[in-house]
Amino acid sequence: MSHPRSTRSVAGIVTSLRTREGGGFIVHRPFPTPMLMDFDPFLLLDEMGPVRYGPGEAVGAPDHPHRGFETVTYVLDGKMQHKDSHGHAGSLGPGDVQWMTAGAGVVHSEMPEENFRKQGGLMHGFQIWVNLPSRDKMMKPRYQELPDAQLPVAESADGRVKVKIIAGESLGKRAAIDTRTPIAFLHVWVQPGGTLWQSLPENYSAFVYVISGAGAFGPRRAVATSHQMVAFANDGETLEISNAADSREPLELLLLGGVPLNEPVVRYGPFVMNTEAEIHQAVLDYQSGKMGEIDF
Repeated sequence: MSHPRSTRSVAGIVTSLRTREGGGFIVHRPFPTPMLMDFDPFLLLDEMGPVRYGPGEAVGAPDHPHRGFETVTYVLDGKMQHKDSHGHAGSLGPGDVQWMTAGAGVVHSEMPEENFRKQGGLMHGFQIWVNLPSRDKMMKPRYQELPDAQLPVAESADGRVKVKIIAGESLGKRAAIDTRTPIAFLHVWVQPGGTLWQSLPENYSAFVYVISGAGAFGPRRAVATSHQMVAFANDGETLEISNAADSREPLELLLLGGVPLNEPVVRYGPFVMNTEAEIHQAVLDYQSGKMGEIDF
């Protein structure tokens, strides 16, 4: 099955920068960097790890505020625990996702779960920041937390492609998560010789981030490997993602798409608003305690 006329071309390939974040954990970050500030409506993508911690070594991100966007945390290995200034707490294990709409403001902490910190182990996951439209920037904060078992998984007819659907739809199945603007967020595995034809409206900006393996993307079969991001042009309604028949390993990646907001982006650390004045207000509100504190 092919869609040559409407298959999107590859606009560019970005190699992640390796950097330290939060309490000192290693991340691979394709954006924001000096080369690519954002990918509207996405503000940040961090691959956390993979890193193997010894007993007592694991680190996280202690109390910090957010306003004006959503943070999506997706754990592949390890266990995280979180708390926030609205009295919300929980833990995320392998395959679980937390979609936190910070809206008007929240202070939260994301730390290794206690037993995991004591024993050590492999930590690997993703954090993605999704911008909110100006009308939603000051909405009441909300959480959507879905354990691995509640996230739909679809397979291609030939069994060579598996897709876990966090937001949007793929291969006839639809996600359980509700997003403020149209978003696709898929975790994809392509076995050697497999191809995913993913439909996506032309008005979505779209990219993939390769976790492991090597893939061929678009009609010209641009090649990308782990820690690389492939940005697609808005020139079609199908993304073509293949793993060569002679490949020795599966291709694993995240696919993200969303309708650009096309609004001004003013960012200052953990605050993302539309104007400088709104940023000043966010800082004042945080400093004066209006976003609350974690007191449990």
